[in-house]
Amino acid sequence: MGKVALIFSGQGAQYPGMGKELYHCSPAAKAVYDMADSIRPGTSHQCFEGTKEELSVTVNTQPTVFIADLAAAAAVAEKGVHIDYLAGFSLGEIAALGFSGMLSYEDAFRLVCKRGELMDKAANKTAGAMVAVMKLTPQRIEEICKEFDECWPVNYNSPAQTVVAMNKDIVDDFCEKIKAEKGRATPLAVSGAFHSPYMEEASLGLGEALAELSLNDPQIPLYSNYTAQPYEGDYKSLITNQCKNPVKWQETVENLIAKGVDTFIEVGVGKTLTGLVKRINKDVTAIKVENKEDLDALNI
Repeated sequence: MGKVALIFSGQGAQYPGMGKELYHCSPAAKAVYDMADSIRPGTSHQCFEGTKEELSVTVNTQPTVFIADLAAAAAVAEKGVHIDYLAGFSLGEIAALGFSGMLSYEDAFRLVCKRGELMDKAANKTAGAMVAVMKLTPQRIEEICKEFDECWPVNYNSPAQTVVAMNKDIVDDFCEKIKAEKGRATPLAVSGAFHSPYMEEASLGLGEALAELSLNDPQIPLYSNYTAQPYEGDYKSLITNQCKNPVKWQETVENLIAKGVDTFIEVGVGKTLTGLVKRINKDVTAIKVENKEDLDALNI
């Protein structure tokens, strides 16, 4: 068997009840939820009983998905699974920071709460939107984006899917252009143009929050969305740049495979990353752990 990478899901896949089974079956997962409740009372209740609408508000989404990710990772580690590498998609990277030991769980959770507030504030100040584009190459999508003002590829998810952030006023025209190019465009139910220049103010705010924290070297190599390489150099700049620059997910997965990873375990919410990994390379194993059944079935 090759190496194992733990990958942490991002926002968008949240749902009422996420993490509840792991809370009740894994002491390590429960400890993560209890930690969150001690800092942000009601976080567990939001995860388990919150409405879809409540969980879709960025200031709630980021803390709750973070906790679902981190709790699932703790449950996997509790089971004795050896983990060689870490990566997280967008928000998931902050949970991975905590799991890697770069920050304590408490400091990582405080940071993601601040990140959610900052990105929500930035989104409310700009008329941003995001559109998933399929059936066109990333290179062609980049060319199309240049034909519009305030339009940027921001999530390089797989060879067949790239997410584009833009001013919401051009969404219809952009989608028509994609259709004319024989591609498929799907507007996403998000509140802003994340990972774009619209997040500059949020990036600056994260820098201020990070100035008060000390980051350790990761105990498990962690790959950065911003560089698609392991964390090295100025750790804080990687975190601040991440929220206003593209997520290089396809490149990250390809780099991990080149390091010998043949098994990816998605922790947290849903199976979005599991699907993306299989689209990037169908020969690797990609599995998810988000509930008791998944955890019981894990045999690595």
